[in-house]
Amino acid sequence: MLRNAFLTLLSLAIAIGLGGGSVWYALNAQDGVGAIRIGRWTAFPEIGTQTADPYSKARVAREGVLALGRAEGLSFVAERDEAGAPLKRECAYTIEGGYPTARFWTLYAADQSLGVIDTGKARQAALQSYEVLRQPDNSVVISVGDRPAPGNWLPTAGFGKMYFVLTFYDTPIASSTGLSDVTLPRILKAGCHA
Repeated sequence: MLRNAFLTLLSLAIAIGLGGGSVWYALNAQDGVGAIRIGRWTAFPEIGTQTADPYSKARVAREGVLALGRAEGLSFVAERDEAGAPLKRECAYTIEGGYPTARFWTLYAADQSLGVIDTGKARQAALQSYEVLRQPDNSVVISVGDRPAPGNWLPTAGFGKMYFVLTFYDTPIASSTGLSDVTLPRILKAGCHA
C-alpha cells in the first residue's frame, strides 16, 4: 500500500515537473507556436488577435504587455546575429539594410524581459524612423555598442544577453499576405571586448 502511494506521488511529481517545464520553455522560446521568422527576426503576427494561440495569450498575460492588433502593427525580436551567435551587450553590432513600408517604426536594445536596456546615459537605447539618417538607396546603417559612433548610434551598456526589438506601426506587412516578400535588416557583429 505504501509502495503504491509512493509510486503514485512520484509519477505525479514527474508529470507536474515535466509539464511545468515544457510550458516554461514554450513561453520563453522565441520560436514558439505561431511564430514566423524572417532572417534572424521572429514575430508572432496573431498575438494581438482573437485567434491567438493559448501560448501567445499566456505570454501577453505574464509579461503584462499591450499587444498590437493586426491593423496596428507588428513587433519582431532578434536574439542572434547573422552568424547565429547570441547577442551580447559587451559586443558591438551593425544593423544594416532596408526596412519595410510602415508609417513609423522603432528599434531598441532590450534585456531579458524585453524592456529597454538602461545605459546609464542621458540617451536611451532606442531609435525611431523619423530620427535616423538614411543612405542614398533609403537603407539604414545603425551602429550598436557602448562606444559612440558616427551616424546612427544605438547605445548599450553592461554584460550579458541582449535582444533587439523592431516594431512597425500601421504597416501592410501585418496582414498575412504582406509577410511573404518582406526583408528585414541584417545584424552583423563588429567585435567584442571583455
